[in-house]
Amino acid sequence: MSTPTALTDGNVPTAPRVETSPRVQASPRVIRTRPRGEGNTNPTTEYSGLLSTVRDAGLLRRRRGFYYILFSVLTLALGGIVTGFVLLGDSWFQLLLAAALGIVLTQFAFLAHEASHRQVFESGKANDVAGRTLANLVVGISYSWWMNKHSRHHANPNVLGKDPDIVRDVVSFTPEDAARSRGAYAWLTRRQGYAFFPLLLLEGINLHLHGFRTVFGKGKVDKRWVEISMLVARVGLYLAVVFWALPLGMAFAFVGVQMAVFGLYMGASFAPNHKGMPILPKEARVDFLRRQVLTSRSIRGNWFNDYFMGGLNYQVEHHLFPNMPRPALREAQVIAKEYCATHQIPYTETSLLESYGIVVRYLNRVGLSAGGDPFDCPAAGAYGR
Repeated sequence: MSTPTALTDGNVPTAPRVETSPRVQASPRVIRTRPRGEGNTNPTTEYSGLLSTVRDAGLLRRRRGFYYILFSVLTLALGGIVTGFVLLGDSWFQLLLAAALGIVLTQFAFLAHEASHRQVFESGKANDVAGRTLANLVVGISYSWWMNKHSRHHANPNVLGKDPDIVRDVVSFTPEDAARSRGAYAWLTRRQGYAFFPLLLLEGINLHLHGFRTVFGKGKVDKRWVEISMLVARVGLYLAVVFWALPLGMAFAFVGVQMAVFGLYMGASFAPNHKGMPILPKEARVDFLRRQVLTSRSIRGNWFNDYFMGGLNYQVEHHLFPNMPRPALREAQVIAKEYCATHQIPYTETSLLESYGIVVRYLNRVGLSAGGDPFDCPAAGAYGR
């Protein structure tokens, strides 16, 4: 979502501070790295040391009890919504239940996301079964589509041509993309920061459509017919019940509210993680540790943020240790922060509201600076650029 910051051959330079509330500037530049030289620390050894520390602390052990309890609570909540739906009948109070359903389905989506990262069970197969069932049959989005897209993002966060999350859809993430906008689209692009959160109200529909396009498309899809069966059953049953039980106008309103809340909640949880952080060119040579830390933003907070964002508020730690269970991320953050400070790697962390402000201002500047000079991103500023 920004103008790339270019990297040249060599290690990313280190910086002596931790970023806690980065200022937003014009459009992310491409980070220029210094050539390798004698005396540089081996980046592989750096990450291995950090990984050994968290492993020795027991932070990679599975926490199945936590996930069993969370799944049970969410299942009870879903059951309560269904019961309320039946008891309320023809009442506009159903829209409150629709909003609650959007929230609960987002929480189930977080669980599916964690299963896809192997955070829940030791067995990859068990995680896939859980993730596919939750994503397709409960939430209504394709697990295979999500796995493919999200795995590529984790491998190359904010890397041009490799990270699908910064490919232009409605929103432009680089001035080059913004400059290609024409007509009404160009008008929207210049205001895309302000339009971003309203657009998220449509993200729920977008996620469902991506899933259906994937499973019915020509590309390779793991367990294609299983996913088709689950998606058709889930969406078909959901729509059949809503439109059978409620008057036509109320049924449309119910589905609209549920989808809007789901899309807004999903987008508001994932957007703070990388938007406005450095964008790297496709040919960049950056070691794993710095690639994950420099392009990610963690969110300060408390137990509420941990629950509200499904652990995504520990974005740096999640990218460094993608299979780490959610309950261990808070403790891992202490280790990661200290490690980054010791190795002079900028660690970015803001409050949730600050991150939203950064995203809005950043997207607006990308839209307005189409073809203009890229801005110094927070990490680039730490290097004195």
